[in-house]
Amino acid sequence: MTEAIPRRETLPITRERPLDPPDELGRWREEATVRRMTYADGHEGWVVTGYAAARAILADPRFSNRPELLHSPFPNRPIRREDLERMPPGFFIRMDPPEHTRYRKLLTGQFTVRRMKLLEPRIAEIVADHLDAMERHGPPVDLVPTFALPIPSLVICELLGVPYGDRERFQRDSAALLNLETPLDDAQAALDDLFAYLHELVLRKSTEQGDDLLSGLISAGELTDREIAGMGLLLLIAGHETTANMLGLGTFALLCDPAQLTVMRDDPGSVENAVEELMRYLSVVHLGLIRAALEDVEIDGRLIRAGESVLLSLPLVNRDPERFADPTVLDLARSAHGHLGFGHGVHQCLGQQLARAEMRIAFPALLRRFPGLRLAVPPEEVPMRAAMAIYGVHRLPVAW
Repeated sequence: MTEAIPRRETLPITRERPLDPPDELGRWREEATVRRMTYADGHEGWVVTGYAAARAILADPRFSNRPELLHSPFPNRPIRREDLERMPPGFFIRMDPPEHTRYRKLLTGQFTVRRMKLLEPRIAEIVADHLDAMERHGPPVDLVPTFALPIPSLVICELLGVPYGDRERFQRDSAALLNLETPLDDAQAALDDLFAYLHELVLRKSTEQGDDLLSGLISAGELTDREIAGMGLLLLIAGHETTANMLGLGTFALLCDPAQLTVMRDDPGSVENAVEELMRYLSVVHLGLIRAALEDVEIDGRLIRAGESVLLSLPLVNRDPERFADPTVLDLARSAHGHLGFGHGVHQCLGQQLARAEMRIAFPALLRRFPGLRLAVPPEEVPMRAAMAIYGVHRLPVAW
């Protein structure tokens, strides 16, 4: 086994091109797919840019997702003990089995392929309503607030039983949480406010239950109201932020590549592959996933010692030439199944089937309704979400 030579570089995050990961990260992968990296607090941890190594780590129970074990690679977002003590109960994405398993099993049946198929007519109706509103408004429009953000927001609100009229509050808090430039105290305040909102809603539903996911969790009687609120908080953020940014960024990518746009618009049989390829190519969880080794583990010839943090760079992992041919090319005809855009292992995205359904319906519907859809500004003037935990576009002015 060859130990990596310790490095003291910090994570490169500056993109030379908006749809591609930083060039420096690509050079790092050429040196080694598992290499040393200095974290923001001085911790000498690791960064992984290879597909096989990343997949192995995500599937290995010897790597933990518990935040008190992790080190942050981001200077503006250190992990503070006082914040950990205020972590909402039920926020199971930050737990390991068996605690994680206890919560997740209560939700698994809500997000099956079959259940998502039953939702598709309603998703199509929501998409059509927003396209009608765009058409009535006329060009130009900003596609983010008129299409990309409201569609998944409304879907997850209906699924959870969250009043869509409260969207300004939860979208504001979500944006503050995911902005790495938000001061820590402000980010914690946003989390507290969002949890308080969900907790109030759960308490109200305890006496006024409906046919929704939160009401179902209350009826099951296995969790406290605070645990249900914490689970609802996680699902609400994840359910609208990730898909919204895939819809915005995916449309931007297609408008920059007319040949691929034509495939998405005109070939219904390619849509499933097309969605997977966009997930692979764009990797909106662009700063990566972090895990901590619970014991010494050898990965790809490197000895990762107990207590060391490992950052998995999904944009590089999903463009690993050892796994995907011509990985820097957007090719909607390729079979991109197996990408790690939804993660892997016990923490694989619970709502991935919902996200897939929303994208399979929304992308073709948008492009068919407006076959002349085009950017209303030069591509270089589209503002990117470089400082956000979920990558995308802040605004996407379009015309037709």
